[in-house]
Amino acid sequence: MASATLDTNIYVSALVYGGTPLRLLHLAIEGDLEVAISQPILDETLRILREKFGWSRERLKQAETLIIGFARQVSPSQNLNVIKEDEPDNRILECAAEAGSEFIVSGDKDLHRLGQYGNVRVIKVADMLDIIQGKGWRRRGP
Repeated sequence: MASATLDTNIYVSALVYGGTPLRLLHLAIEGDLEVAISQPILDETLRILREKFGWSRERLKQAETLIIGFARQVSPSQNLNVIKEDEPDNRILECAAEAGSEFIVSGDKDLHRLGQYGNVRVIKVADMLDIIQGKGWRRRGP
């Protein structure tokens, strides 16, 4: 089974807009993808849902319960400063490194520009869906 750390933008897109990011979350819920999350990623996701989309406290609690229900929580032991352009992106790298994730799933340009961190490849949602569905991974442009 593939293992991944999802960027905040994947959780927000899935929960607000649905589409392929939501399909990815459903696969994680069904046990077809191992997902790792850290408290900073969860906090950032909930903050964005509250501040940018006006989600109520009750709706935020439901989102938190959903995510905690399928994602393995990790506590990163290192503070990275790899991505200078958008410092919070380093929380994604820290989580992936701590969890031993194979992939970071993101739509973030700075993470995609990095392409890989150690053995962790940065890919898009569609690529992760292809991997889970046995179609392999194909390198796409940024």
